[in-house]
Amino acid sequence: MTSDNYGDDRPKDPNPGGLNNQWSDDDNKKSFKELGFFDQIREWWSSEDGKEDVKTYTVSLTFALLLRFLIIEPRYIPSLSMFPTFEVGDQLAVEKVTKRIRPFSRNEVVVFNPPQRFREIVGDSSRKAKEALIKRIVAVEGDKVEVKGGKLFVNDVEQVEPFTAEDAEYEFGPVVVPSGDVLVLGDNRNHSLDGHIWGFLPKENVIGRAVFVYWPPWRIGTTGMF
Repeated sequence: MTSDNYGDDRPKDPNPGGLNNQWSDDDNKKSFKELGFFDQIREWWSSEDGKEDVKTYTVSLTFALLLRFLIIEPRYIPSLSMFPTFEVGDQLAVEKVTKRIRPFSRNEVVVFNPPQRFREIVGDSSRKAKEALIKRIVAVEGDKVEVKGGKLFVNDVEQVEPFTAEDAEYEFGPVVVPSGDVLVLGDNRNHSLDGHIWGFLPKENVIGRAVFVYWPPWRIGTTGMF
């Protein structure tokens, strides 16, 4: 028997090419699984799927950063100075765009950087001196404001304030809010270090307007913010 006859007598591949290709794909998958972590990253990075994923992640991250730094900022409530509108631990969204294009109004809730007088009271080295605060605007520039008999008066008109915890136990004013400033008070009037103690708030200190509570779930909403 010649070597040629021996070769002709060997079993034939019933699916030449196809079966071999199948084994080739499996071998490739197995090889990828056997790659080290960084080798897998390099393989993924150079693949078409990897390039598409990177593009998607980049767009998503860019959008999230723009949202965080330019439009919406998350904040949490650390104290009861705004009770009952906010409770300790509430997390809320602060909108930072409209402060540049829309004047502030009475009863809006704003988040702001502490003014100089506040920092002097608590001490510049204190942690509180560096934390953003949240209060309600009760008077804007040009308003005459006074607290007497437990009630708030703006331009000699008693204000209806369903969001306050109790009547104020202090007297304040009358004073006129200077140009470029607002007066802010906590809804928990007798337990808030606010404008009746440290004075007016420069509008340039405002970070943004509180728009809604997003956590915890049973507190989601805008109750009392406007």
